[in-house]
Amino acid sequence: MPDYYALLKVPRDASPEDIRSAYFEAARRLHPDRNVEPGDTEFFLGIQAAYEVLADPVKRAKYDAALPPEEGPLLPIQQKILYSRQSILRSNEPQLIYMLMECAPLADPAAVSSPPLNLCLILDRSTSMQGRNMDIVKTTAIQILRRLRPQDIFSVVAFSDRAEVILPSVRNTELGKLEARIQMLQNSGGTEIYQGLETGLRETGRNADKRHVNHIILLTDGRTYGDEKNCLELAQKAAESGIGISGLGIGHEWNDAFLDELAGRTGGSSMYVSRPEDIQRLLLEKFNHLWHVYAEETNLQFKPGNGVRLRYAFRLQPEAALLPLDSPMRLGPIPRDNPLKVLMEFLVQPEACQEKTAILLDGKLNIQISTLPVPPPMVNLQLSRPVTNVSGLEPPPREIIEAISSLTLYRLQEQARLEVTEGDYASASAHLQRLATHLIAQGKKQLAQTALLEAEHIIHHQSFSQEGSKRIKYGTRALLSPGQESTL
Repeated sequence: MPDYYALLKVPRDASPEDIRSAYFEAARRLHPDRNVEPGDTEFFLGIQAAYEVLADPVKRAKYDAALPPEEGPLLPIQQKILYSRQSILRSNEPQLIYMLMECAPLADPAAVSSPPLNLCLILDRSTSMQGRNMDIVKTTAIQILRRLRPQDIFSVVAFSDRAEVILPSVRNTELGKLEARIQMLQNSGGTEIYQGLETGLRETGRNADKRHVNHIILLTDGRTYGDEKNCLELAQKAAESGIGISGLGIGHEWNDAFLDELAGRTGGSSMYVSRPEDIQRLLLEKFNHLWHVYAEETNLQFKPGNGVRLRYAFRLQPEAALLPLDSPMRLGPIPRDNPLKVLMEFLVQPEACQEKTAILLDGKLNIQISTLPVPPPMVNLQLSRPVTNVSGLEPPPREIIEAISSLTLYRLQEQARLEVTEGDYASASAHLQRLATHLIAQGKKQLAQTALLEAEHIIHHQSFSQEGSKRIKYGTRALLSPGQESTL
């Protein structure tokens, strides 16, 4: 008897609404008009059969009666959750509480093969990229091409004020001809990211399916003007199609806030390339991360508890990034060799503490591991803390303390940015001086010096410098990922 609940990735006690949502999500991804790989049509028909039975109360009851006893779901991950407080005090004042969630592969990730890549490089070929930047980009693209496995798919798109497909989506064949096409890239024109992103998304979409890691890497050294909204709409479409976007900003002229949001909507990340010689290292590191994926996607569908607000969410690793607070929250992939870690900050109002337990968040983790023989079920996730009348004395776990400490440094520069926007230059400068003091205490003297220079720059020029702003932002962000190297 087929396991219809496993096909729809829902538990046996799923509500009719859960079943309906799971079916429409699966049908959107697996419809035969979009998937032509062997086995896709049969799998889609299985999804339809599952929905026809489980959506009908009479058929579902008969089906449930014939099922063998449930042994418990075989979860695809090991999950660990830590809280900054063991309990919440019943109080008339709002309270903050932090949660650190870790999702790691099963004990033997080698038992699950890495999925093939469907990777597109979108390269800024504008005149400002001319010279060493473009030479290194072309050399690195060729290195990636040579490292591809037979099952991997690779494409290259170049853009300025128009876009051109340099390499259509291909597998690793006729290397000499493909390398020659990359080497022939020439610089011209200005920077219009929408042109490149639209073409790259179309090229990636030709082979996007559930059995690949579908990802776009965008490299640019300039700002795009007037098409930001359209780019963000494309990113939303990419996320809905299971395509991630990551950005590498080269130099200091590009818009980091825009690139952060563009990548964040898909669970991707943005990186700052301060020196041309770092282009190759960071691009190859990103390629290797994608190549060693255990779970292609991890999405959190959630609803905060009554009287609780999720104020902040940050992915600590594998690649540090600020996460959008909308549901579903796209947490990104789970690597094979280290866990996915996410830190969340909740503001708990007094009305949330009237019962014995305060519900911080109620949700489900949807984990996409296409190489498993049966799709994994959703993982129920309820975050809660007991409510007490006496404040607990237990210290927070060491991992929480370290994460919050690093997050505090990152948020100091965020606060300084906000104050510059509001015209409060004295407070912004003071926050950067405080940041520098903390950085010196941690031995980060070079980054501390940058913060002090920016504090002075703000007083004299009423703004951040473009380079200093990025060095501080991405330097403090790197501190959130243990072991992550920073050259800033």
